[in-house]
Amino acid sequence: MIQTVAVIGAGTMGNGIAHVFAQHGFKVLLVDVSAAQLEKAVATINKNFDRQVEKNIVTAEQKTIALNNLSTHTDIAVAIPQADLIVEAATENVDLKLKIFKQLDEVAKPEAILASNTSSISITKIASVTKRPQQVIGMHFMNPVPVMKLVEIINGYATGNTVTETIVALSKQLNKVPCVVNDYPGFIANKILMPMINEAIYSLYEGIANVESIDTIMKLGMAHPMGPLQLADFIGLDVCLSILNVLYNGFGNTKYAPCPLLVNMVTAGKLGVKSGEGFYVYTASSKELIVSNRFK
Repeated sequence: MIQTVAVIGAGTMGNGIAHVFAQHGFKVLLVDVSAAQLEKAVATINKNFDRQVEKNIVTAEQKTIALNNLSTHTDIAVAIPQADLIVEAATENVDLKLKIFKQLDEVAKPEAILASNTSSISITKIASVTKRPQQVIGMHFMNPVPVMKLVEIINGYATGNTVTETIVALSKQLNKVPCVVNDYPGFIANKILMPMINEAIYSLYEGIANVESIDTIMKLGMAHPMGPLQLADFIGLDVCLSILNVLYNGFGNTKYAPCPLLVNMVTAGKLGVKSGEGFYVYTASSKELIVSNRFK
């Protein structure tokens, strides 16, 4: 039975995952090597709970209970042995994730399930560095985690059926909708999404249409809540590039080759919302779209 959950990484996804587990009554250990990042994460979680209180999603009392469920830690070796489930939400970097899972495998209790929030990296590869591949699974939340309903659950080659069933049931406890997929590059969400984003970037690169036209066509014509270029900005252009490279290297198909414009923008540090400029320009204090950039 899962009662205590450790979340590795206190960035955007990590604090969102911690928020949701704490909100639903789990004891949550939020772990990051940076004390400053942990402090920032707790402030974000508090702010997001305030927003939920304002919208009558939770009560002020429920917010207090949830925050009391949460503790922060900088030492994996101290926090992890307490956890029944560990959800890794570190940067989308293969070497970093493999290093983390080796360490988790060493310090987690034998029955603990090890999950990764990866959006594209092979669960089978991650599991291969552990002595418990049958207990390693993908648990891909969507951003923003407290709002988005989907959890893409990825079975590695050796993931046990009981582990999958446990994570599916757990996702439902979080009031999420679990969808189980198999372990191939990009899984389902990004295998379909990233080529669309890449094609939108190519359309801009080739001068077929400007930023506003591309996004407006997809919003009004295809009923997408956000256009692909604005969505890429919110995901992070560096993350989009990383996922496309995983798809390209994994399948060897040129349809996944990243657009040269995307490569240049990432090289130039134009990463989207996180850097203040991507296909759009954003204010320093918010994620609101202000004006489109030089591509107008």
